[in-house]
Amino acid sequence: MFTPDAPALPARSLPGLLHGLVQTQPDAPAIRWLDTATDTRSDWSFARLNAVADTLARCFMVLGVLPGDRVAWLGLNHPALIAALFALGRLEAVLVPLNTRLAVAEWSAVLDDCTPKLLVHDTSFNEAAGVLCDGPGRPVDLTLDHLLACAPSTLLPEAPTEALDRPALLVYTSGTTGTPKAAVHTQGNLLANMAIAAQVQGLTAEDTVLTVLPLFHVGGLCIQTLPALSVGATVLLHSRFDPTATLRAIAEERPSLTLQVPATLQALTAHPGWTATELSCLRTVWAGSSVLPPEPLKAFMARGVPVSNVYGSTETGPFSIALPPEHAATHLGSCGWPAPGVDIRLLGFDGRPAPAGQVGEIAVRAPNVVATYWPDRPALDADGFFHSGDLAQQAADGSFTVVGRAKDMIISGGENIYPAEIENLIATHPAVAECSVVGQADARWGEVAVAVVVLRDASAAAEGWDAPLRAFLDGRLARYKWPRRWVRLEALPRTALGKVQKAALKALLETPPAN
Repeated sequence: MFTPDAPALPARSLPGLLHGLVQTQPDAPAIRWLDTATDTRSDWSFARLNAVADTLARCFMVLGVLPGDRVAWLGLNHPALIAALFALGRLEAVLVPLNTRLAVAEWSAVLDDCTPKLLVHDTSFNEAAGVLCDGPGRPVDLTLDHLLACAPSTLLPEAPTEALDRPALLVYTSGTTGTPKAAVHTQGNLLANMAIAAQVQGLTAEDTVLTVLPLFHVGGLCIQTLPALSVGATVLLHSRFDPTATLRAIAEERPSLTLQVPATLQALTAHPGWTATELSCLRTVWAGSSVLPPEPLKAFMARGVPVSNVYGSTETGPFSIALPPEHAATHLGSCGWPAPGVDIRLLGFDGRPAPAGQVGEIAVRAPNVVATYWPDRPALDADGFFHSGDLAQQAADGSFTVVGRAKDMIISGGENIYPAEIENLIATHPAVAECSVVGQADARWGEVAVAVVVLRDASAAAEGWDAPLRAFLDGRLARYKWPRRWVRLEALPRTALGKVQKAALKALLETPPAN
């Protein structure tokens, strides 16, 4: 559905990109920032973004940041984080945005791994930063206020005109369980992703995009925010997601695009101000998720706004597979077609291409895909493909539908069961707000599927609440795929980007009930 060739890069380095924008539209609005907690606002033109980036580069130099050094960032969304990315790009150094949802011990493990020279943080993380920066070999503690007040006169080095192979961004894919692992995004990876994402979304300088997702993830930073800036569009940046502030921004500031995730889509459509908010300014809502629940999608589309899925991961830019708005209504549950310049293969468990129509693991090869994990562990196979761990099927029209994670696949009685298939069906029942399916060990079958359900009306949770849901599956789903156990929760455990934490669900199911 997309042209096969990768679009041309907007520049050959991050500083070169920003310099070009300043030359063509210095006074145009780049970022309009809102602190949703205090209703504080700040407008940044492209000239101001460039000036702050230059100042931050000087500050980092004075503090001893050299090419290849890392600077960690712990804070809510702020224009200075984007300025810091460009500043460090000028110094050929690396930004490490930290997940604000983690605990101090988890942040400490990340810092031990990437050994940053500085830790920049906003005031809400002063106490944590004091702990993280205490002791020999720890990063220098630097508040955002002090950084922005910095005004050194140090001369900057010549901005690199060619820096495609220079690491620019470390994003950790783990940190809540197991050993933290960071994908190394080069300046070339980021610029390629901007070009791909901008082309698929039809971004131009006339657009205004609303960013409410955290910039510490590639979703919030790289699906719309950086691509929008790369073409000279305006970004409405909120410090964090707040449904009231989001709906108000749509009503008053009239963005043309926004990026959401399942949890925020549900929060918006359930908000008291949902029906009164005029949505006609939005030509598309893009959603970053492997699988999208159908109800909030239908709520937006019933009001004339298509919801387009984009598939990817921390390692893939993340813009890899996308569903064009014109196909959103006809391809519910699909993540669409490969983006321009992105090569997708479905691989069987033997590593060979999966037969047509069968489930296989998504493997991605593209210029926005990282080549290494920090510090130098390969992320690609011998053919240059990244193995995602996500399982999908390809339809006859070439579109892809994700059916689950390879590690989440349930093998019951020798049959493969893909949780997403069951989740998508159960989620269409009017009594269900959300659902997740996980595997549980079973002496007879090896594993069985367990459906964990959140009901729309808690008062409907009387004994036998699951009987209508079981009956709903009859004739819609093969019996061997039916959940053998049904569990009701008030809410599903989720990550910062709204993904269900299946490991937490499995642990919960293994915990004996309290007496």
